[in-house]
Amino acid sequence: MLAPSVGHYVFVRGDGLPLDFIPGQFIQVHFSYADGTATKRSYSLATIHDHALGAGETVEIAVSYVAGGAATALFEGLETGGQIDASGPYGRFCLMPGDANRRYLFIGTGTGVTPYRAMLPLVEKLIAERGIEVVLLFGARTPEELLYGEDFRAFADKHPQFRFVPCFSRELPENPHPDVRHGYVQQFLAEFSPNPETDIAYLCGNPNMVDACFESLKANGLPIPQIRREKYVSSK
Repeated sequence: MLAPSVGHYVFVRGDGLPLDFIPGQFIQVHFSYADGTATKRSYSLATIHDHALGAGETVEIAVSYVAGGAATALFEGLETGGQIDASGPYGRFCLMPGDANRRYLFIGTGTGVTPYRAMLPLVEKLIAERGIEVVLLFGARTPEELLYGEDFRAFADKHPQFRFVPCFSRELPENPHPDVRHGYVQQFLAEFSPNPETDIAYLCGNPNMVDACFESLKANGLPIPQIRREKYVSSK
Protein backbone atom coordinates (compact mmCIF):
# COMPACT_ATOMS: atom_id res chain seq x y z
CA MET A 1 0.00 0.00 0.00
CA LEU A 2 1.21 3.47 -0.93
CA ALA A 3 -1.34 5.05 1.42
CA PRO A 4 -4.27 3.77 3.50
CA SER A 5 -6.58 3.85 0.45
CA VAL A 6 -4.10 3.54 -2.44
CA GLY A 7 -2.53 0.31 -3.66
CA HIS A 8 0.63 -0.03 -5.76
CA TYR A 9 0.37 -2.80 -8.37
CA VAL A 10 3.07 -4.28 -10.57
CA PHE A 11 2.23 -6.17 -13.78
CA VAL A 12 3.80 -7.89 -16.77
CA ARG A 13 2.05 -8.68 -20.02
CA GLY A 14 0.61 -12.18 -20.00
CA ASP A 15 1.60 -12.83 -23.62
CA GLY A 16 5.29 -12.20 -22.94
CA LEU A 17 5.50 -9.10 -25.16
CA PRO A 18 6.84 -5.76 -23.88
CA LEU A 19 4.47 -3.06 -22.60
CA ASP A 20 6.54 -0.02 -23.52
CA PHE A 21 4.96 3.40 -23.15
CA ILE A 22 5.66 7.13 -23.24
CA PRO A 23 5.78 8.66 -19.73
CA GLY A 24 2.36 10.19 -19.07
CA GLN A 25 0.36 7.49 -20.86
CA PHE A 26 -2.24 5.22 -19.23
CA ILE A 27 -3.72 1.76 -19.58
CA GLN A 28 -7.40 0.82 -19.44
CA VAL A 29 -8.50 -2.08 -17.25
CA HIS A 30 -11.59 -3.91 -18.52
CA PHE A 31 -13.97 -5.79 -16.22
CA SER A 32 -17.68 -6.26 -15.52
CA TYR A 33 -20.13 -5.12 -12.89
CA ALA A 34 -21.96 -7.74 -10.84
CA ASP A 35 -24.82 -7.71 -13.37
CA GLY A 36 -22.42 -8.53 -16.20
CA THR A 37 -22.30 -5.04 -17.72
CA ALA A 38 -18.88 -4.33 -19.22
CA THR A 39 -16.95 -1.33 -17.94
CA LYS A 40 -13.38 -0.01 -17.75
CA ARG A 41 -11.12 2.24 -15.68
CA SER A 42 -8.01 4.16 -16.71
CA TYR A 43 -4.75 4.16 -14.73
CA SER A 44 -1.65 6.21 -15.51
CA LEU A 45 1.56 4.21 -15.65
CA ALA A 46 3.79 5.07 -12.69
CA THR A 47 6.93 3.19 -13.73
CA ILE A 48 10.10 5.29 -13.66
CA HIS A 49 10.69 5.00 -17.38
CA ASP A 50 14.42 5.26 -18.08
CA HIS A 51 14.85 2.92 -21.08
CA ALA A 52 12.87 1.09 -23.74
CA LEU A 53 10.97 -1.61 -21.86
CA GLY A 54 11.54 -5.15 -23.06
CA ALA A 55 9.67 -8.44 -22.81
CA GLY A 56 9.03 -9.53 -19.24
CA GLU A 57 9.69 -6.10 -17.71
CA THR A 58 7.13 -4.84 -15.23
CA VAL A 59 4.94 -1.76 -15.25
CA GLU A 60 3.37 -0.10 -12.21
CA ILE A 61 0.10 1.66 -11.47
CA ALA A 62 -1.44 3.23 -8.38
CA VAL A 63 -5.06 2.33 -7.61
CA SER A 64 -7.30 4.41 -5.37
CA TYR A 65 -9.76 2.35 -3.38
CA VAL A 66 -13.36 3.60 -3.34
CA ALA A 67 -15.76 2.11 -0.79
CA GLY A 68 -18.14 -0.20 -2.62
CA GLY A 69 -16.35 0.32 -5.92
CA ALA A 70 -16.38 -2.43 -8.52
CA ALA A 71 -12.78 -1.72 -9.59
CA THR A 72 -11.74 -1.68 -5.94
CA ALA A 73 -13.23 -5.14 -5.47
CA LEU A 74 -11.35 -6.33 -8.56
CA PHE A 75 -7.97 -5.13 -7.34
CA GLU A 76 -8.45 -6.04 -3.68
CA GLY A 77 -9.26 -9.57 -4.80
CA LEU A 78 -6.06 -9.95 -6.83
CA GLU A 79 -3.52 -12.44 -5.53
CA THR A 80 0.14 -12.48 -6.49
CA GLY A 81 0.20 -13.95 -9.99
CA GLY A 82 -3.38 -12.88 -10.67
CA GLN A 83 -4.45 -11.45 -14.01
CA ILE A 84 -6.42 -8.47 -15.26
CA ASP A 85 -7.67 -7.65 -18.76
CA ALA A 86 -6.10 -4.40 -19.94
CA SER A 87 -5.43 -2.45 -23.13
CA GLY A 88 -3.14 0.39 -24.07
CA PRO A 89 -1.04 2.36 -23.61
CA TYR A 90 -3.07 5.43 -24.55
CA GLY A 91 -2.98 9.19 -24.20
CA ARG A 92 -0.97 12.29 -24.99
CA PHE A 93 -0.42 13.65 -21.46
CA CYS A 94 3.30 13.56 -22.23
CA LEU A 95 6.29 15.86 -22.56
CA MET A 96 6.33 16.78 -26.23
CA PRO A 97 9.55 16.61 -28.28
CA GLY A 98 8.88 20.02 -29.82
CA ASP A 99 8.58 21.86 -26.50
CA ALA A 100 10.99 24.80 -26.20
CA ASN A 101 9.80 26.18 -22.85
CA ARG A 102 12.13 27.13 -20.02
CA ARG A 103 9.93 25.74 -17.21
CA TYR A 104 7.33 23.07 -16.57
CA LEU A 105 4.69 23.46 -13.88
CA PHE A 106 3.58 19.98 -12.82
CA ILE A 107 0.44 20.08 -10.69
CA GLY A 108 -1.23 16.99 -9.27
CA THR A 109 -3.36 15.51 -6.52
CA GLY A 110 -3.70 11.92 -5.33
CA THR A 111 -2.86 9.29 -7.92
CA GLY A 112 -2.64 12.12 -10.46
CA VAL A 113 1.02 12.37 -9.50
CA THR A 114 1.87 9.01 -11.12
CA PRO A 115 2.60 10.43 -14.62
CA TYR A 116 5.16 12.80 -13.12
CA ARG A 117 6.98 9.91 -11.45
CA ALA A 118 7.26 8.17 -14.83
CA MET A 119 8.60 11.39 -16.36
CA LEU A 120 11.54 11.81 -13.94
CA PRO A 121 14.23 10.28 -16.20
CA LEU A 122 13.05 12.42 -19.11
CA VAL A 123 13.04 15.50 -16.87
CA GLU A 124 16.62 14.70 -15.88
CA LYS A 125 17.56 14.48 -19.57
CA LEU A 126 15.86 17.81 -20.36
CA ILE A 127 17.60 19.51 -17.44
CA ALA A 128 20.93 18.40 -18.90
CA GLU A 129 20.08 19.17 -22.53
CA ARG A 130 17.92 22.30 -22.33
CA GLY A 131 18.52 23.60 -18.81
CA ILE A 132 14.81 23.48 -17.97
CA GLU A 133 13.33 24.10 -14.54
CA VAL A 134 10.41 22.17 -13.03
CA VAL A 135 8.07 22.91 -10.15
CA LEU A 136 5.97 19.98 -8.90
CA LEU A 137 3.02 21.12 -6.79
CA PHE A 138 1.50 18.00 -5.26
CA GLY A 139 -1.63 18.06 -3.12
CA ALA A 140 -2.30 15.49 -0.39
CA ARG A 141 -4.34 15.54 2.78
CA THR A 142 -1.70 14.09 5.10
CA PRO A 143 1.97 13.02 4.93
CA GLU A 144 1.01 9.35 4.72
CA GLU A 145 -0.98 10.13 1.56
CA LEU A 146 1.98 11.74 -0.22
CA LEU A 147 2.34 9.13 -2.95
CA TYR A 148 5.92 8.52 -4.14
CA GLY A 149 7.04 11.47 -2.02
CA GLU A 150 10.43 9.90 -1.30
CA ASP A 151 11.12 9.55 -5.04
CA PHE A 152 10.32 13.20 -5.70
CA ARG A 153 12.24 14.53 -2.70
CA ALA A 154 15.32 12.48 -3.64
CA PHE A 155 15.12 13.82 -7.22
CA ALA A 156 14.76 17.40 -5.96
CA ASP A 157 17.74 16.99 -3.64
CA LYS A 158 19.83 15.79 -6.59
CA HIS A 159 18.61 18.44 -9.06
CA PRO A 160 18.36 22.07 -7.87
CA GLN A 161 16.37 22.88 -11.04
CA PHE A 162 13.52 20.66 -9.74
CA ARG A 163 11.40 21.92 -6.85
CA PHE A 164 9.08 19.53 -5.06
CA VAL A 165 6.33 21.44 -3.25
CA PRO A 166 3.97 19.15 -1.29
CA CYS A 167 0.76 20.91 -0.23
CA PHE A 168 -0.96 19.28 2.75
CA SER A 169 -4.58 20.26 3.29
CA ARG A 170 -5.06 18.62 6.71
CA GLU A 171 -1.84 17.67 8.47
CA LEU A 172 1.77 18.77 8.10
CA PRO A 173 4.74 16.43 8.56
CA GLU A 174 7.08 16.78 11.51
CA ASN A 175 10.06 19.01 10.69
CA PRO A 176 8.67 19.97 7.27
CA HIS A 177 10.99 20.81 4.37
CA PRO A 178 11.04 24.54 3.52
CA ASP A 179 9.11 23.81 0.32
CA VAL A 180 6.18 22.21 2.18
CA ARG A 181 2.95 24.21 2.15
CA HIS A 182 -0.24 23.98 4.24
CA GLY A 183 -3.34 24.14 2.07
CA TYR A 184 -4.44 23.24 -1.45
CA VAL A 185 -2.24 23.36 -4.56
CA GLN A 186 -4.41 26.00 -6.21
CA GLN A 187 -3.71 28.35 -3.30
CA PHE A 188 0.03 28.34 -4.02
CA LEU A 189 0.14 28.42 -7.80
CA ALA A 190 0.45 32.22 -7.87
CA GLU A 191 3.59 31.96 -5.70
CA PHE A 192 5.42 30.57 -8.74
CA SER A 193 4.30 33.34 -11.11
CA PRO A 194 3.01 31.37 -14.11
CA ASN A 195 4.37 33.02 -17.23
CA PRO A 196 3.12 32.44 -20.78
CA GLU A 197 6.59 33.32 -22.13
CA THR A 198 8.37 30.54 -20.26
CA ASP A 199 5.91 27.95 -18.93
CA ILE A 200 3.99 24.86 -19.94
CA ALA A 201 1.67 23.52 -17.24
CA TYR A 202 0.41 19.99 -16.60
CA LEU A 203 -2.69 19.37 -14.46
CA CYS A 204 -3.62 15.88 -13.29
CA GLY A 205 -5.91 14.68 -10.53
CA ASN A 206 -9.03 15.91 -8.77
CA PRO A 207 -11.42 17.59 -11.25
CA ASN A 208 -12.05 20.57 -8.96
CA MET A 209 -8.31 21.20 -8.64
CA VAL A 210 -7.78 20.81 -12.38
CA ASP A 211 -10.57 23.27 -13.16
CA ALA A 212 -9.43 25.83 -10.56
CA CYS A 213 -5.79 25.73 -11.71
CA PHE A 214 -6.83 25.85 -15.37
CA GLU A 215 -8.74 29.07 -14.77
CA SER A 216 -5.87 30.52 -12.74
CA LEU A 217 -3.34 29.71 -15.46
CA LYS A 218 -5.57 31.23 -18.15
CA ALA A 219 -5.92 34.36 -16.00
CA ASN A 220 -2.12 34.56 -15.96
CA GLY A 221 -2.11 34.56 -19.74
CA LEU A 222 -1.15 30.96 -20.51
CA PRO A 223 -2.71 29.98 -23.84
CA ILE A 224 -4.68 26.74 -23.81
CA PRO A 225 -2.05 24.78 -25.84
CA GLN A 226 0.38 25.43 -22.95
CA ILE A 227 -2.00 23.86 -20.41
CA ARG A 228 -2.23 20.07 -20.60
CA ARG A 229 -4.70 18.34 -18.31
CA GLU A 230 -6.23 15.06 -17.25
CA LYS A 231 -8.98 14.60 -14.69
CA TYR A 232 -9.17 11.63 -12.35
CA VAL A 233 -12.73 10.79 -11.36
CA SER A 234 -13.29 8.33 -8.53
CA SER A 235 -16.09 6.09 -9.70
CA LYS A 236 -18.02 3.11 -8.38
